[in-house]
Amino acid sequence: MITLEVCANSTQSAINGQKGGAIRVELCDNLSEGGTTPSLSQIEKTRQYIDIQLNVLIRPREGDFLYSDLEFEIMKQDIHHCGKAGCDGVVFGILNTDGSIDKERNQDLVKIAHKYRMTITFHRAFDRCNDLFSSLEDIIELGCDRILTSGGMESAPEGKEILKKLISQANDRIIIMPGGGITENNISELVRATDLKEFHGSFRSRCRYNGGMQYKSPFFTNEEEYSMLLTDPEKVKQAIENANNI
Repeated sequence: MITLEVCANSTQSAINGQKGGAIRVELCDNLSEGGTTPSLSQIEKTRQYIDIQLNVLIRPREGDFLYSDLEFEIMKQDIHHCGKAGCDGVVFGILNTDGSIDKERNQDLVKIAHKYRMTITFHRAFDRCNDLFSSLEDIIELGCDRILTSGGMESAPEGKEILKKLISQANDRIIIMPGGGITENNISELVRATDLKEFHGSFRSRCRYNGGMQYKSPFFTNEEEYSMLLTDPEKVKQAIENANNI
């Protein structure tokens, strides 16, 4: 069976992903900036409210994947927090200045994650590598469990030919999990093109909510103030069905 990991921007999105049939959540914050590490309280509450696997993004800021010593220390501490909170896995990736995999620093993070028996996903920093196919071997050597990738392109559908080659090269030594621009409408084509076994996406809809505010300022009329983007259980369910009904 082809399975789905939901990229959740909140505890509620994680709950919705579980309702839709996802087997795993990648919890993160600031999706509009490419994702950053969520707060510890959000991690703990999400762990409390979902029974499926919970992975957490370890990314201290937006931007590139070359980190300062201070940022690296924060990443290490965040992995400790995730382990103590009972998370199933962590998601990270560090590169060198030349676009190669920073083996030394990534290995340090792998060791901390393994201390808590957490799995490791190398995230889309992979798509910024100078050579995807040699970097794949480096990540396997590090002991990671999966790679989240769009095949080095802006979206997974655009990178489908490269994704197929990466899946073939991986040869079940590591999971290649396509992500980026995947919807319930294009997943079937991507499955046919790549033979993927797992995929990743947020599958969100903008939901209007009825809060307790009685007064609404006439000077702030943006509807986004009274709505939010949340993972949509129906989109999740439809994506899984479409992936498996080839």
